[in-house]
Amino acid sequence: MTTSVTNQSVTNQDALQLVVAVHRLIRSLRQSASVRRLQPTQLLVLAELASQGPMRIGEIAVRALCSQPTATTVVTGLESNGLVRREADPADGRATIVELTVLGRDTILSLAHGEAELLSERLSRLTTEERESLRSVTPLLRRLADPAR
Repeated sequence: MTTSVTNQSVTNQDALQLVVAVHRLIRSLRQSASVRRLQPTQLLVLAELASQGPMRIGEIAVRALCSQPTATTVVTGLESNGLVRREADPADGRATIVELTVLGRDTILSLAHGEAELLSERLSRLTTEERESLRSVTPLLRRLADPAR
């Protein structure tokens, strides 16, 4: 049985509008921040390494939702900038793991804090009710961001 778009509680158009709004918000925060610039996939890889710890390229590719060759290219770029380093995997000497350097950790924290400060400033312009609505949406956005759910 198929459900028509008009009977769905959320239409594809609603979803598209949310995607566009989230992309615009993230882009405007990143363009306004006066911190080191990174490509979106580089930022995502640094954030994953910061939150999950060292991992193999294959796992990075899964978490960054990209191909393994793309993950390898991203890691190579981050490595050449001193943000990550490759080490032998203690569990398998033939493999390598990627881990953040001190500069990589400082960079991701600086980016996160800079964007958070800018967003906080923007949030202060909203009404109390609007801010409360956004607080309740944050856990839902986290769930939506996790492809395993």
